[in-house]
Amino acid sequence: MPTRVLVPSGVLGLGFDREALMKGAASGPDLICIDGGSTDSGPHYLGAGVSKYSRASTMAEWKQLLEAQRVAGVPLVVGSAGTCGVDAMVDWMLGMTEELASGDGRRIKVATLRCSQDPQATAEAFNRGKLRPLDHAPDVSESAISSCANIVALAGAEQVGAAISTGADVVVAGRATDTAGIAALPLLNGEDDGAAWHAAKIAECGALCSTKPLSGVVVVDIGEAGFTVEPLARGARCTPETVSAHMLYENADPFRLHEPGGVLNASRATYEAIDDRRVRVTGSEWIPSESYTVKLEGAAVAGYQTAILAVVRNPRYVERIREWSDKLQEFLKAEIKSRTGREDHTYGFEFRLIGVDAALGALEFKKSAPAEVGVLGIATAESQEAATELAKLANPFLLHFPLEGDEELPTFAFPYSPAETERGRQYEFRLNHVLEIDDPMDAFRLDVIEVGRG
Repeated sequence: MPTRVLVPSGVLGLGFDREALMKGAASGPDLICIDGGSTDSGPHYLGAGVSKYSRASTMAEWKQLLEAQRVAGVPLVVGSAGTCGVDAMVDWMLGMTEELASGDGRRIKVATLRCSQDPQATAEAFNRGKLRPLDHAPDVSESAISSCANIVALAGAEQVGAAISTGADVVVAGRATDTAGIAALPLLNGEDDGAAWHAAKIAECGALCSTKPLSGVVVVDIGEAGFTVEPLARGARCTPETVSAHMLYENADPFRLHEPGGVLNASRATYEAIDDRRVRVTGSEWIPSESYTVKLEGAAVAGYQTAILAVVRNPRYVERIREWSDKLQEFLKAEIKSRTGREDHTYGFEFRLIGVDAALGALEFKKSAPAEVGVLGIATAESQEAATELAKLANPFLLHFPLEGDEELPTFAFPYSPAETERGRQYEFRLNHVLEIDDPMDAFRLDVIEVGRG
């Protein structure tokens, strides 16, 4: 019999079709698995050690998943708990599990897989040559690593498999690769390595591999050196095109996927429609690596920020907004130096022109002028007080700065008062490296407890 994995959604907090979920729970899955996060939203969540998603939405969806777990009678796995996967977010998910179990009069066995790393120990591993940079990784030093607010190691199938093997009803894992939770049980069951990893990659975002991506729920059956994927929401279909296209998602190479312990090679995979809903995939290959490595992600405080937003609607200024903002930037540089004594390398002040090129910058290809432009000024400095001081210094000039020196002062608008918004600590990624370890569990800690009552 193949190993069936039910994937409710691409991430906990995004939502899913409840009817499809319960249909999947009743279909005889061997595992229910959902991802809890990623680095997609930048370094803040890792640096601060908090979740991107609200507790209320996470709690509501987790309650439904625990009900699906009860119906199916199989393990429920969440990886990258609380978006960033630090130990505190494992505890966050554990607390919700205990609260929900107690409310339902249930007793639940939970395995926790923690992956936070000690910055000093990581710096020592760097000195021993155990860290290697990935493409475009920042340059690091012992002091840069030691300054990280949080560092996590990404668990693979081996670590999640160890947690499943405890016999737990629920596995709450810290930061993990998006595919690890799905691949773990098929690999434990002896299914083909290439099929298990490829199925995990296709199903990692739930129904994103289907014609109805927001429906969330898919099942994958892994066995006989291949896998079958099927969406469960009404009207959703998987086609060879929607399934094969997912190898492009968040992946620089559409045929190769690097994971702890090896590389998936899907260059010879074939995608065949079984019917109008299901697709069968065969021909995937797993290539073991010579050494076992896990990815490390680390974030550190880069400064403090204060933002200020002005709205420009005067047609002449809108038409020449880039020229205006460039002139204002140079003017502010001189004003900041003369009024505070600061050199420009000691702070950051940038403008983002909303409605013009705020998202793409120099890559923007649409050149038509908008009716109005939001001019977002972002001041970054070594303290919140210093960043706010810079934004306040810019305040009157964002409101009344002329294109030409001898013309009447223009008037723009602030959408709220006060115009300055303090954004607090800002983080930057310091690590995008792999750590070589002798045993897959060396960078992880596995515990099993029972929560709830009953």
